Amino acid sequence: MRKGIILAGGKGSRLYPLTYGTTKALLPVYDKPLIHYPISTLIQFGIKEILIIASSIEYCEAFGRAVKDIKGVKFEFTVQYDAVGITDAFLVGEKFIDKQHVSLILGDNIFDGKFPPLVSANSVYGVKVDNPKAYGVIDFDKTGNHIVGIIEKPETPPSSYAVPGLYHFDKTVVEKAKRIKPSPRGEIEITDLINLYIKESFINVDLLSDDMAWFDCGTHNHLLEAGNYVKAIQNRTARVVGNTQISC
Repeated sequence: MRKGIILAGGKGSRLYPLTYGTTKALLPVYDKPLIHYPISTLIQFGIKEILIIASSIEYCEAFGRAVKDIKGVKFEFTVQYDAVGITDAFLVGEKFIDKQHVSLILGDNIFDGKFPPLVSANSVYGVKVDNPKAYGVIDFDKTGNHIVGIIEKPETPPSSYAVPGLYHFDKTVVEKAKRIKPSPRGEIEITDLINLYIKESFINVDLLSDDMAWFDCGTHNHLLEAGNYVKAIQNRTARVVGNTQISC
């Protein structure tokens, strides 16, 4: 069984003043709150137990209201009082994970498209981007077929493939997360966790096709682009982007 975690803490400072009165993952993306989109992604992987990590008890309650009509998924909520890095989500969620495989998605990430089947308990994705300096970037070996590491916001990117905010790990993730030391910026980096998996075991990397739409809704422009995309797809087709209905 694989469980799911949505990391929806943080202050959303890049989205001020929109986030003065609410948290980023509750902002609307066309016709639904942003949090519905990462939920729909986890549902694609057959995940029916999801922990939402918020920055306060009040936001936990607000997320509870936002997901109350989603059927077939058991939600839990907890607080990350200090935003000290993505890897910290596994420490905050240790009791929830309970030595099970787990998938983590960031609460401001939207994916729209079909994912390749999981061939490994440990998997991340690569997305070709125009500005790799702004992301964690995949460093491939000389053949270009195998990953040798992830470099966080490199001055000289080794490739154009960024790692988006969706990660799949096995049941050893909590033990490994506890061994990650804070980076110079004081965060427990997800890139360090991925690199530890590369060093000690194995991690699979799937390069997502151009048919996969991905939005990191951390800025006003990206939030607007995502809303316009959802509006265009849903108005022109019968398909719902961010569908949280579980097929029987």
